Amino acid sequence: MRRLEGVARRLKPPPGYAALWLVSDPVRLPDPLAAAARLPRGAGVLARGLAPAILAALARLARRRGLVLLVAGDGRAALRHRAGLHLPERGASGLLPFLAARRRGAPFAHLTLAAHGRPAAARARRLRPGMVFLSPAFATDSHPGATALGPLRWALRARRMGTPAAALGGVSAVSAGRLPRRWLRGLAAIGAFAHD
Repeated sequence: MRRLEGVARRLKPPPGYAALWLVSDPVRLPDPLAAAARLPRGAGVLARGLAPAILAALARLARRRGLVLLVAGDGRAALRHRAGLHLPERGASGLLPFLAARRRGAPFAHLTLAAHGRPAAARARRLRPGMVFLSPAFATDSHPGATALGPLRWALRARRMGTPAAALGGVSAVSAGRLPRRWLRGLAAIGAFAHD
């Protein structure tokens, strides 16, 4: 994790967002509390598919440690925990109340979205998230057999997105070094933290 943290430190995420993201995973990292406790102040956690008690504990940890927290797919849970919202490609419940809080200027109401395919660019223009998670950057255990973008296609998609982009999928300190920094605003990983 320290090497990945070093690479992330050189990136410039948008204000209020993180350059380094821990992503939970119902199979590979169902309880991200220990990994989140090791993150540096200002890093982010994307909470996907967590049990309510783990999400509540993670929200407390994030407040205490100065971490940016995103809740995936549930705008009401994000509001309840004073966290940002991550929109998977399948959408999210409770989106309208979250967007209303965001319009009112709630300081925690950061919005990100998953960008796996071409329709994500139109969605990003419509919803104006602060950051997109563009994936899979490289071959990943989360989606075996999925075609990885690789550094050049990742950079091309990031540029076309028109929104700051974080790389997700097969991200390690070594692979992150292959991505063009001009379009790279963040690094997101599961395995790099799960095996730490």
